[in-house]
Amino acid sequence: MSDWMPGPDTAQQGETDKADTAPPDVPSAPSFDPAPPAPLGVARTPTGHAGVDTRLERLADADHLAADGHTEVYEDVHRGLRDELTALDARPAPAPTPAHDNRS
Repeated sequence: MSDWMPGPDTAQQGETDKADTAPPDVPSAPSFDPAPPAPLGVARTPTGHAGVDTRLERLADADHLAADGHTEVYEDVHRGLRDELTALDARPAPAPTPAHDNRS
């Protein structure tokens, strides 16, 4: 029986050869880190109503936030648009009636 075993240099040489022969364009393991925030590139067309346009422009704030921050922006915009619509339904206050001139 032989007691021969490869030395550390032989084992290390084999590992080095494998690393050197791997093609350089082998994709790395997939990353499970979240992607950084990026604008969606959705165009916002002005409506002509200043209050609504201001609320819609607020949506651009979500472009720079991680996905978990979008909810706050969307809820804020929704509240604002709902307020704008409610204001359209409100009846204007009646015009003040002229005071009677009671001069004697």
